[in-house]
Amino acid sequence: MWARRMAHVVLIGLLLSGLSLGNGLALASEQVSAKPEPVQVKPEPVPAKPAEKTRHPANRSQVPKPTALPQPPATITGKDGAPMVLVPAGEFTMGSEQGDDDEQPVHRVGLDNFYLDTFEVTNGRFAKFVAAIQSEPPWGFADQETPVIHAEQPVRWVNWLEALGYCLWAGKRLPTEAEWEKAARGTDGRTYPWGNDPPTAAHAVFGLTEGAETVSPIGNRNSGSSPYGVHDLAGNLYEWVTDWYDDAFYTQNSPSNPRGPVEGTAKVQRGGSYINSPYRLRSAFRTKGDPTEHDPHVGFRCAQDVPALP
Repeated sequence: MWARRMAHVVLIGLLLSGLSLGNGLALASEQVSAKPEPVQVKPEPVPAKPAEKTRHPANRSQVPKPTALPQPPATITGKDGAPMVLVPAGEFTMGSEQGDDDEQPVHRVGLDNFYLDTFEVTNGRFAKFVAAIQSEPPWGFADQETPVIHAEQPVRWVNWLEALGYCLWAGKRLPTEAEWEKAARGTDGRTYPWGNDPPTAAHAVFGLTEGAETVSPIGNRNSGSSPYGVHDLAGNLYEWVTDWYDDAFYTQNSPSNPRGPVEGTAKVQRGGSYINSPYRLRSAFRTKGDPTEHDPHVGFRCAQDVPALP
């Protein structure tokens, strides 16, 4: 099975750091000799020099102006050639009071900067990965037609292990559940990536029946893009994220960069698919799947950390 061959995919990163040393300076003074037998002349009083005014430490001229830190670029291109957008660091509201029990309680979460693929990984890009690692293709590639004729459609029939393998091969990773939700709904608590209005055919691919022709090519639902310009975060295909699923995880209150449970039996899927109703297209909706299972309704996209600034 192709999924078993993915277990060897490992990436290792090394970081190097250096130290700098400074040198001190020495100071010297001179001594002046007095003349012999000076003439006794009463010196005239010298008016005292007025003391210099001490500048208040709060004086603006004495306080250095803070140096603005360079900001990461808003867009980059991944190693696999896929465009990626920056999701800036900060807090957002995660969960929904109008959703299922596993979406509650609503809570605030803080995340670091990260990049996310603008589009889902396509058949064409995934075919290059399969060729590069000389692996068996996923079930949907059985006829060689899919990665060629439907190259711009998002890849499906890919299990969690295969999705993880692709991201690692591309120098990336799967997004966390919290990263995925922030990228979808932004910081204003909206219901869908585009806002609070119910979805239409211009926003997302949903409410359809099974069949390859129902999966839409990437980039043709501009009205449904998220606040950061990410496409198809609602409908088309569910998307794998890195977290194990736990229906009570939100009650644990992990306020900063939550990574999900340390173990589990199912992985989280987000975003709804082409066969779902608007309820499952909500950005807060959570579902799950067996990480070894192949499903025609599930795809994925990759995330990437922002390199540390020098």
